Order: sequence, then C-alpha cells, then structure tokens
Amino acid sequence: MAKFLRRVWGNYSKLGRRRKKKQIWRRPRGRDNKMREKRRGYPSIVSIGYRKKSTERKNIIVIRNIRELEKCSKKDYLILGNVGKKKKIEILKKAQEKRIQIFNVNVKEFLEKQEKISKNKIEQKEEKSKNKKTEKSHGENKK
Repeated sequence: MAKFLRRVWGNYSKLGRRRKKKQIWRRPRGRDNKMREKRRGYPSIVSIGYRKKSTERKNIIVIRNIRELEKCSKKDYLILGNVGKKKKIEILKKAQEKRIQIFNVNVKEFLEKQEKISKNKIEQKEEKSKNKKTEKSHGENKK
C-alpha cells in the first residue's frame, strides 16, 4: 500500500514532522512538479486503483455514547470518540459485557487503572477524615 505524502514534506517541519493535522494530502499542481508527472523515483499520487478491496475495508464507527454502542455489532470497527472519563468508563464496561472490541482503547487495562485510582481516592478521604477526628479529640483534651 502506497503512503501518499507531499513531495517535500520531510524538508519542512510545519508540514509533517509531529504535526498530524498538517500531514494531509495536497495534490501536486506545479508546472515542473515531477510528482504530478508521475516520474519514476518520486512519491506516488492518489489515483484510481489504490483503493482497498471492499472485503478489506472496515466499517469505522466513532462511539460517543452508550446508545451508539448498542446499535453496533461485533463486525464493526469501533473507535471511542472524545468523551469524558465518566462516560468513557460506562461505555467500556458495556462493551466488555457485550464482548465488543474497541480498537483505540485497551479496555481491560484502562478499567483496572481507573479502579485503582478510585480506590486510592477513597482511602485518602478516609485517612483525612480519621486525621480530622483525632485532631478534634486532641483539641478537646487541651482545654
């Protein structure tokens, strides 16, 4: 599969390196552009014949809420959209129940990490409340 890039994308930091938004395809239009002329030794141009077969193409669906997840099947290529942590956890738990794979998140690892974080927060709150109670009791003894 050809990787379609601008002809001189490597020469300019603004066009490509570590800048995904700028790494988009622009058709070469220059009069003397070797790429436009499809000369040998230059990057290939987007044209008919480079598309994947229909069997290889995947039905990509971006999920932003639980309702969208319920509509999907196991065959679809699911990607989790830009959602908050609370909703993300709900969606991933539901996907785990239905045994649906979401490709841009490691579901098991993410949920385990969030559980650890929530347990740590609960423990810290309990410690703070215990410390406050002991401080109050010490303050009463001083009087």
